[in-house]
Amino acid sequence: LITEGIYSHSPGRGRLDLVKQVSHSTHKKLTACLQGQQGTDLDKRSKKLPLTILAQCMVEGAAVLGDDSLLGKMLTLCGETEEKLAQELLVFEFQIERDVVEPLYVLAEVEIPNIQKQRKHLAKLVLDMDSARTRWQQSSKSSSHPSNVQQGGAKSDSLREEMEETANRMEICRDQLSADMYNFMAKEIDYANYFQTLIEVQAEYHKKSLEILQSVLPQIKAHQEAWIEKPSYGKALEEHLAISGREIAFPIEACVTMLLECGMEEEGLFRVAPSASKLKKLKASLDCGVMDVQEYSADPHAIAGALKSYLRELPEPLMTFELYDEWIQASNVQDMDKRLQALLCTCEKLPADNLNNFRYLIKFLAKLTEHQDANKMTPGNIAIVLGPNLLWTHSEGNMTEMMTTMSLQIVGIVEPIIQHADWFFPGGSTERVVKTCSHTHTHTHTHTHTHKSVFSCEIWTHLSLLFLDIEFNLTGSYGSPVHTNHNSNYSSMPSPDMDQSERKQQHDQSRRPLSVATDNMMLEFYKKDG
Repeated sequence: LITEGIYSHSPGRGRLDLVKQVSHSTHKKLTACLQGQQGTDLDKRSKKLPLTILAQCMVEGAAVLGDDSLLGKMLTLCGETEEKLAQELLVFEFQIERDVVEPLYVLAEVEIPNIQKQRKHLAKLVLDMDSARTRWQQSSKSSSHPSNVQQGGAKSDSLREEMEETANRMEICRDQLSADMYNFMAKEIDYANYFQTLIEVQAEYHKKSLEILQSVLPQIKAHQEAWIEKPSYGKALEEHLAISGREIAFPIEACVTMLLECGMEEEGLFRVAPSASKLKKLKASLDCGVMDVQEYSADPHAIAGALKSYLRELPEPLMTFELYDEWIQASNVQDMDKRLQALLCTCEKLPADNLNNFRYLIKFLAKLTEHQDANKMTPGNIAIVLGPNLLWTHSEGNMTEMMTTMSLQIVGIVEPIIQHADWFFPGGSTERVVKTCSHTHTHTHTHTHTHKSVFSCEIWTHLSLLFLDIEFNLTGSYGSPVHTNHNSNYSSMPSPDMDQSERKQQHDQSRRPLSVATDNMMLEFYKKDG
């Protein structure tokens, strides 16, 4: 009874075990979060950090690519940033280990176990005292017999002294245990402070890391904004024009220039689907700002397909989402003269960049219809296959709805604009373009790679005469694509990721009104409809 009373009434006994369990578990999990090796010096820990290894990899990659490439610049900046983050992480983990991990270890593995040992020792002393008391009581009973008074009295006195000594040791141990337990309970605020320290150190670490990241981000953005070699497909028209310093988008100008030379009499231009591999290659080359004229001059359908793809992949149609309703309303006007006036009014509301490119394209399409006896592309046919790539709505209806309603209205918009191109866009450039160039113009890249464009002086003179009455030369330089090579600093271009490309095409086809196959279907539909 004495043992149970003293042992079970130790203050905080049950809480002690719980605190040990929680402290041990937290120490274990927190240690697992540390990326550096515990117990090693800072230099060794730094070399083993994943961030340090990543930073070293980036710096080595930058050295391979060189600082004259955008990837090289990005790897250099990011490598230096990751190294700074690694140093901050190193300091952070050192503080966590010193101020949180080690104190938790001492609490769970030293302080509480010592109290538990003291508690077990007290239990043993209580048992010893109980045993000594029992022996003394038995001796006292024996010494009370008349024949054992003298001998039993001496033994009883000895056992009593032993019992008192044992009780004294038990009292000392119990007082010590009680003091330790009370101290443990009083120090709970200190133990709780370990976790406050954890959050404070984490906050300071993340604050410094954020400062490092925020300081380097403007540099990264500045390099990217200053780098003019950017893709044009899928990019906003105004962004591409601002970066390249052009008035006409490079894919539009390059494709129009090529088609004027080799595709004006090609039957079914913009209607016949090109080879998928050729189209993909041509789009990739245009994204790089280069095009081998000799290779594609024999395949005008690929050039026309690249032009259609550029228009279709614009984030916003060339004729804009904002004016969609006005275009549709204008197409519903029955009187042709009033419809033309409505279309002109809407056309004049186009943003400057859109208007310039739309005018350039319409002038070309009007020139294309002059060869309709050979190419079979009347203004109506061109409107059928190109109209849905110039204007579409935000909402995505089903294909039947688009073929019957929206496409009919878009044809009613684009066809009269092509037919009356000179009325919509009066005036023309009488300036003949004179280019002083060699038969083959070679642009040398940083790493000795070359891209060749084979526009000859004779071609330029021929095209200048051809455009005498048409305002095509808006940029003043719709010449050789090499002249506007936006990626001259790249030594080579990576092969497109097939999966991403296929997904992008699927996304574009789901978002855009019509595909090439639908163009063909619509052409047959309108032929039957007269």
